[in-house]
Amino acid sequence: MSTTVLFFAGLREAVGTSSFSLDLPPEVNTVGALREHLAAGSDRWSALTRTTNLRAAVNQLMVDMNAAVTDGDEVAFFPPVTGG
Repeated sequence: MSTTVLFFAGLREAVGTSSFSLDLPPEVNTVGALREHLAAGSDRWSALTRTTNLRAAVNQLMVDMNAAVTDGDEVAFFPPVTGG
């Protein structure tokens, strides 16, 4: 299952990229599972679990961590305040 992952604001700086695409294993089928999968990758990715009140969107719609992730989805992560 292929998905595009986007990062915004301070989270983008913490993980060192604004976006990338990856193939997900079958067990990574929710936003929360994606968050944990990425955070397990290295210390820089652990920013995803250290960020309190992390916000997420799937295909530009705000979702909670239980939202499904399916093939071709775009998942965005950002801190609760991104500036204005």
